[in-house]
Amino acid sequence: MKYIDNLVFVIILGFAVWFFSRNMRKIARNIKLGKPHNRNDRSAQRWKVMARLALGQGKMGVKPVAGMLHGFVYVGFILINIEVMEILIDGIFGTHRVLSFIGGSYVAMISFFEVLALLVLISCAIFLIRRNILRIKRFMKKEMEGWPWKDANYILIMEIVLMVALLTMNGADVALQQLGNEHYVETGSFFISGWLTEPWLSGLNESTLIFIERACWWFHIIGILFFLNYLYYSKHLHILLAFPNTYYSKLEPMGEFNNLEAVTNEVKLMMDPNADPYAVPADGAAEPETFGAKDIFDLNQAQLLNAYSCTECGRCTEQCPANMTGKLLSPRRIMMATRDRLEDVGKIIDQKGKWEDDGKTLHNYISAEELWACTTCNACVQACPVGIDPMSIIVDMRRYLVMEQSQAPQELNVMMSNIENNGAPWPYALQDRLKWTEE
Repeated sequence: MKYIDNLVFVIILGFAVWFFSRNMRKIARNIKLGKPHNRNDRSAQRWKVMARLALGQGKMGVKPVAGMLHGFVYVGFILINIEVMEILIDGIFGTHRVLSFIGGSYVAMISFFEVLALLVLISCAIFLIRRNILRIKRFMKKEMEGWPWKDANYILIMEIVLMVALLTMNGADVALQQLGNEHYVETGSFFISGWLTEPWLSGLNESTLIFIERACWWFHIIGILFFLNYLYYSKHLHILLAFPNTYYSKLEPMGEFNNLEAVTNEVKLMMDPNADPYAVPADGAAEPETFGAKDIFDLNQAQLLNAYSCTECGRCTEQCPANMTGKLLSPRRIMMATRDRLEDVGKIIDQKGKWEDDGKTLHNYISAEELWACTTCNACVQACPVGIDPMSIIVDMRRYLVMEQSQAPQELNVMMSNIENNGAPWPYALQDRLKWTEE
């Protein structure tokens, strides 16, 4: 019977790892649909950014309460996984609390993990209250209706249930130790489970305790494996992608725009008195690139990684001046819509084995009204806790509208015509500029 349990566990574990690996390969493939973008320079500076933002939660403290609660969940998530590793070893080899040989240090370690588990539980409960009872404004935006709203609640409930299962499992384990069951290695009582659950479990008979302990053990580890694979479908993918996303984040000043090489070459050609404006491109010359971004293929890989890394926390939208004044723009929705388009393209590739045009572009997911509402103030970039840059996608999509489709707002068309004709944004001829001094 024991070996059957081990075999079942190994099969479940193997399937979970295979399914997770398959989905991660899909994400990697989808990100590679974007243009290559070399951000392997300044590695020391990039490691610092990742350590500060992803590992150190550097921007979370801007909102102290949310930052502290998120810190508890974050640290708990990382350290409790040490106990999960022990559970995996026990499940594969049929042992029980394989690390208990370290003696009193083991009780201290598990007790510390239990304190973290309780803090995770409390933090998630408070997050649920903030979302569903206090209804914090940034969680109530239109783009959060439906699945995004449910997803956040599902994750929080899942984490609460997993922590309850962990504490109950430990409490039943200690109760069985006290009964002298030979399988349950004597370690001593753990801090939280002994305080919370042992009084409720100590009066139960041995067979009931074994059922509770085994049920919670299986529920907890299968729940962890389910959670791992649920990440692919959830905004909580940032748990994994925040680290590469912050490493490959933009290091240049936030207000610095990237120049389009094709435009730069055109300007150089215009400024060269010896250039032949009528020269025919040489045979085999590369076709000119599309200006700006029509679809996800025109974005770079760092931007697509941004889309998958979005936490949907809404800090960007909360700080956006356009959104504050009632404009349609929400930087969070820009990232969500980019991810939706990326996923839709990926599904077509999965179904047909290659990309086939579906008649849509990224502009079907993000409207021109949203794009032109942006003031390019960088508030969204500054606010993002994981280094996402929604503004770069907005600017690239606007470039496409202007330079490929000639679809700029009338105010911009007038200004650009004035610059072309008068050398300035104003509707005054060059010779009339100083007339105001005559008044």
